[in-house]
Amino acid sequence: YHCTAGTAIKAAILIQRWYRQYVARLEVRRRCTWTIFQSIEYAGEQDQIKLHDFFSYLMEHFTPASGNEQDHISQIFTQTNESCKDAEWATHCFYGNIEISDSYTGPQLCFPLTPAHVTTLLEAFKREQQLHARYVLELLNETRKHLEHLPNISHVSTCYSKEITICGDLHGQLDDLLLIFYKNGLPSPEKVYIFNGDYVDRGKYSIEILLILFAFLLAYPKAIYLNRGNHEDYVINLRYGFTKEVMQKYQAHGRIILKLIQRVFSWLPLATIIDEKILILHGGISEATDLDFLSKIDRHKYASALRRSKRKRFEQSKQVSDQEQYFSRGNEQCLNKSDQTPRKNLLSGVFNLHCHSYKSQRRKSSGTTCGKEKEIFQRVQCSVEEGLEKCRRKVGFSNTHDESKISRSMLDSDTQEILDFNNHEWKQIVDILWSDPMHQEGCIANTVRGGGCYFGPDVTEKILQKHQLQLLIRSHECKQEGYEFCHNEKVLTIFSASNYYEVGSNKGAYVKLGPDLVPHFVQYQVSQSTRKLTLRQRVSRVERSALGALRKKIFAHKSDLISAFEHYDKNKTGNISLNDWANALETTLALGLPWRVLRSQLVPSAPNGLLNFYSWFDDLAIEKPIAQHVQPSLLEMLYRSRSDLETIFRIIDSDNSGLITFEELQKTCKLLSSHLKIDVSDKAIGDLARSMDFNKDGSIDINEFLEAFRLVDNSSY
Repeated sequence: YHCTAGTAIKAAILIQRWYRQYVARLEVRRRCTWTIFQSIEYAGEQDQIKLHDFFSYLMEHFTPASGNEQDHISQIFTQTNESCKDAEWATHCFYGNIEISDSYTGPQLCFPLTPAHVTTLLEAFKREQQLHARYVLELLNETRKHLEHLPNISHVSTCYSKEITICGDLHGQLDDLLLIFYKNGLPSPEKVYIFNGDYVDRGKYSIEILLILFAFLLAYPKAIYLNRGNHEDYVINLRYGFTKEVMQKYQAHGRIILKLIQRVFSWLPLATIIDEKILILHGGISEATDLDFLSKIDRHKYASALRRSKRKRFEQSKQVSDQEQYFSRGNEQCLNKSDQTPRKNLLSGVFNLHCHSYKSQRRKSSGTTCGKEKEIFQRVQCSVEEGLEKCRRKVGFSNTHDESKISRSMLDSDTQEILDFNNHEWKQIVDILWSDPMHQEGCIANTVRGGGCYFGPDVTEKILQKHQLQLLIRSHECKQEGYEFCHNEKVLTIFSASNYYEVGSNKGAYVKLGPDLVPHFVQYQVSQSTRKLTLRQRVSRVERSALGALRKKIFAHKSDLISAFEHYDKNKTGNISLNDWANALETTLALGLPWRVLRSQLVPSAPNGLLNFYSWFDDLAIEKPIAQHVQPSLLEMLYRSRSDLETIFRIIDSDNSGLITFEELQKTCKLLSSHLKIDVSDKAIGDLARSMDFNKDGSIDINEFLEAFRLVDNSSY
């Protein structure tokens, strides 16, 4: 008996040890998978910001030499950067003339909205019906008018309701929103909701989510509060699917709907405070975050948080400098007029109370930073012309042009103050929309995302104490369990889009707060299929998806990687060690991944610890025979930048036909090659265009173009 019992105990210990090792290995795989998804996601956001900065640079410092240049550049960004001044006019004149045919069987709305209308709309979307464009425009316009009267920071009290529910990112996943309403109840005076931004992009039902939330907002203005996220931004929407979704669903009226949505996004409040104790905002904070300052700015000026209103400020500065030159001619009449209307009056209305407070803060601070900024600006300003000429030559534009130059020295002190003030105002918004917490103390630039900052626990403590708050609730980051505490439980991340990266990748969650302000979490996962899978099956399924995305990223940088591998291959054998392989991958891709851990998944075999890096790429190839006709550097540029290309093509394709001309493709490729610093010939682009023009009609189908660069994984591992 004792022998049998002892053997059983030993067996139990061995099984327990084996199981713990098994679970630990799965956890390592899960964490690697998670890191891959996040690294690639943030790299995509960074690429979008870089592309936007490149075209913004062209728009702001570049005077075209011909009409063709102006048309192409302005078509890419001016068209999408309009401040929607005509949106209200177009809406009033337009949706009233849109006829609703007798065949329309979808939901019907009349204003003011009632809860019954919203319930009808909700049920229609469950049946995958579409709301008519006329109702969409009217609903958006009513929402805009409502939002215009809301403060930048909303204040909510638990004493008026039993509990408040806070939801994080939804990203177009309607099933998650419907499940939240099913489990928690619909918004009502007794059931208050706060939605913390990122309603759109990536998912297929972004417009439906917006319309549902806006309808509830109009029906119950005190029962639902909406914060702005970093994806409530037309520049981000161009890349991540929302613009494409609206154009496909509403075609003829898609553009005006997008313009009005752009305006609505700009009026969304920036934050919400519960009981003066809990701050809710989308991204995070920085050491410079000032809620008093944020509460006073004109938030609607920033249709895109990625883009400051530089052009208007430079135009204003140019007017001042032009007037100075005109006065210097000795015209007494002008001088007398200037006495009656001082130059400061030219800038009247620009400064307000919080601007003066900012000036006083600047005077208190050291002048060292300001001096450095001026020195940097002067160096940049001196190289602008040279940079532009290089850019023009690469793109193929002519070199002769007459451009009025505005230097910093031409600006008077008040104009200089406007530039600095607007920069401070813009940074406040970017920080709260784009920032992420970190474990280390301090506040550093968020170079991974390309916007905002990383803030440490000391920054959290400082800002919370400054405003007498006890908790910061934010979203912006996908968490495997749907929520996560950090900074000594002073920061809570809530994320409500389940299965965000892949089915089974993460749970969604929302948090409920009562008068005691103690958070209670509810987790969920929409997909039924994952419940039938074992832990190993779930991890393997998500892992395959992540590794597939990583292999595509590797292939997109094939030339750079081969150069890096050759650097380590001193003897020109074509073989490198696995350690050098890992170092080259991280140096080139900068994804921060555990390459040595991933080696077994990415490298099928390495005899004697050596990898033949030329044959390593053979398992990845472009499926279409088009690759045979394309210059290798152009092929790689197009594959790596296919998201950028689709973004630009969607803008150029103003009639939503899905077709672009040879000339548009050529100019776009030249601009991209300039942005990526790759030398591509006109002949190479021409050969590419002709090989993709399958029906020989002189136009290229966008979808066929994207499909032509689909990667096929021939690996057997």
